[in-house]
Amino acid sequence: MSEENLEEEKAKSPILKIILIVVGILLLVAITVGGTLFATGFFDANEGLAAEEAIAALEAEAAAQAEAAAAAGPDKVKQDSPELTRFEPSYFVLPKVLVANISNSRKVMQATVAIMTHYDERVIDNVDKHDFPLRFAMLKVMRNITEAEVADKDFQDNLAAALKTEMNAVLEGLEDFGGIEAVYFTEFVVQ
Repeated sequence: MSEENLEEEKAKSPILKIILIVVGILLLVAITVGGTLFATGFFDANEGLAAEEAIAALEAEAAAQAEAAAAAGPDKVKQDSPELTRFEPSYFVLPKVLVANISNSRKVMQATVAIMTHYDERVIDNVDKHDFPLRFAMLKVMRNITEAEVADKDFQDNLAAALKTEMNAVLEGLEDFGGIEAVYFTEFVVQ
């Protein structure tokens, strides 16, 4: 019987060795995979969430700034200049001539009006879009001019300032932003 026991032990020995080797290899693979995952930060779920929350907060802040900028009106267009920051002016000539009677007089005033802005094209687009209410407001100002005011040496400057104020008021009412910085007369006649 002792020989039979020895043979059984020899037969069990290679199976035991094979099982131990397989378990060892599986343990080595598991440790390698776990170490790799740990080294790459896989188990740091809080840091991944914190980064996602920080990105979401930055995106929300950028969206809020964009809304605030849109509510404040268009941006000024910068002109490249090495010594100081300058803004590029944009000009627009109103397509039709304004003709108005001078108050309590037989004289007539005729003017072609141009505007200037340092803001982007939205101001000019708004002026073109709201041509009718702007013309109405400008004609209303021009009809209130008297002959004494026409005789004043600063008449055209005063009229340009009044037209600028009135046009900006109309645009602010319609578009929430005026943006007209100067009014010029390209043609001006009083007869």
